[in-house]
Order: sequence, then C-alpha cells, then structure tokens
Amino acid sequence: MSIKIGIVFAGQGAQYSGMGKDLYEAYPEAKKIFDMAGEQVKEWCFEGDEETLKQTHVTQPTIYTTTMAAYEALMARIKEEGLADKLEITALAGFSLGEYSALTAAGAIDDIAKGIEIVTRRGTLMQEAGMDEEGNNKGGMAAGLGDRQAVLEAVEEAREDGILEAVNFNSPSQTVVAGDKAAIKRFRRAAREKKIKAIPLGVSTAFHSPMMIPAAEKLKDVLTEAGLKTPEMKVYANVTADDMMKDFNGGDAGAYLADILSKQAMSPVHWDDIIKRFHGDGVKAIIEVGPGKTLTGLTKKTCPDIEALNVENAETLENTVEELKKLI
Repeated sequence: MSIKIGIVFAGQGAQYSGMGKDLYEAYPEAKKIFDMAGEQVKEWCFEGDEETLKQTHVTQPTIYTTTMAAYEALMARIKEEGLADKLEITALAGFSLGEYSALTAAGAIDDIAKGIEIVTRRGTLMQEAGMDEEGNNKGGMAAGLGDRQAVLEAVEEAREDGILEAVNFNSPSQTVVAGDKAAIKRFRRAAREKKIKAIPLGVSTAFHSPMMIPAAEKLKDVLTEAGLKTPEMKVYANVTADDMMKDFNGGDAGAYLADILSKQAMSPVHWDDIIKRFHGDGVKAIIEVGPGKTLTGLTKKTCPDIEALNVENAETLENTVEELKKLI
C-alpha cells in the first residue's frame, strides 16, 4: 500500500543569498539545472545580495531554478532509496510563481529552459506593471496576522480611491493585502486599530492585485507562444483551489492554461483552501520544495495533522527522505 503525499513549490519572497548552492555541489541533477540556467542566474542565487534578489526580474528565475533543482534532486533520491513505488503523489501546487514549478513537474511546461524563459519574462512584466513613469515602485504588500474578517474590514475601510485588495489567503490567521503605497499605509493604520498585526513584505510591488492587469494581458501572449501541454499530474490552481484542468473540455490545452495563468498574476491566491484540498485527498505529508519554508509553516497552521516537510538544501532533502521512510 502506498502513502499519499502532496508536493508544493515555493513562491516569491522566499529568496535568499546562497540558495541552491549546496544542492549544486551535492547532486548532479541539481547541477545540471543550474548550469542550464546560466552563469548570471547562478551568480544571483549563490552570491546575490538582498536588494538584487528582491527585484522581480531577478527573483522569479532564481527561485524557479533553485526550486526545480531541488525537485529533480529529491526525485532522484526517492528513486535511489526505492521509495518511488511506495509513495503516491496525489497532486502538486505552487504558491504564485511556484505554480510554474508545479506545472513543470507535471509536464505542462515540458522543458526547464522554457520555464526559465517564461518566468523571466513574467518577472519583467510584473515589475514594469508595478512602476510609475519615473521608474519607482508604486505598490507594496503587507501580511495581516489575525482574524480574517477583521483584515477584510480594514481593507474596505482603507481602500478609498486607491488600489487595495486581500490577495493571498495563506492560513486562517494570515491574509496578505496588496495595493498602492498610500493605501497600504492606510491599511496598516486601520489594522492597528483592529488589533491586527500588519507586517510589510519584502516585495517590490502589489502582486495579485488589479495593479497587475497590464502585466497579465501581456503575459497571456507569452504563455500562448510557449505551447503549454496538458499536465500529467493533478495541479491545484491558485485562482480556484481546485484541479486546474477541471473545466477543460478538450481542444487547445495551451490556450486554456495561458488564460488561467495570466489571470493568476492579477487574482488572489487561495492557499489555505489548497492545503485543505490535500487534506481531503488523505495525504500524510506535504513536501515544500524550494527556498525557505514559508509553505511548511502555513501547512502546520492550516492542517496541523499533516506532516509538513521541506526541501531547500542538502540537509533538508536528506531529512525529508528519512522522514518519508518512517511514514512508509
């Protein structure tokens, strides 16, 4: 009898200097992907400073590359340890940018080099959409920690004539808000009055908000040209928290996916509902792949009875393999 697991992929904000370096040194599968990505991406991952890595056109290809390197190394180790036939991956999911890693693992993006090109262009388009005419960032994001309804009320009170939306429903006690800088400032003030802790996030603009509409329109063309394919595994979509292909009635899978992924850039991420989907699948463990362990923490908050594991470096990869052996 096999053990059901889910795999989730890290999103933007998880980046840090040195990410992926020991994977590159320890696993030939990871080295191959970093070498494919090129010297610039390797330099950003292994040596980039915080300010450089925060730039969206840098963040997206570096996180994607590190994540896919970690995933390929993990799959190789699972096979080496004879665990592949004992584990059933019920579904994949990725947080925002991580959705592209999930689709690559599922075969919808059929080439990692293609994936790097897509997310690089996505990062550039989203960065441009978040800048004013002088080239300054015009938006931001903040995490509201506490009662969701109170966060949503603070958003309504603070929006006024600006852009302000709840965009990442991360866990029952964490809701991320995005908007223009003035609206974010008003939100933080309104949240404080409601005893909600509002923490500014280290991102360059207001992702998953209406500010991203211009990027989404251009991204759709990029994705259409990429020739995406029907996923070979189930992928839970950010925008619906359901099987991404649920409403696909045949025809052009690439056009269907391009539409969903372009909408994703300007729409909320229903992450806690995705974790509940995995719970409904009966998974025993969810493995977060990629830099950081943000999603691991969110899994514990949303469904504490699921084993939450992560793979971001050689140590956590080997620990995860050992934990999977125990589950089996």
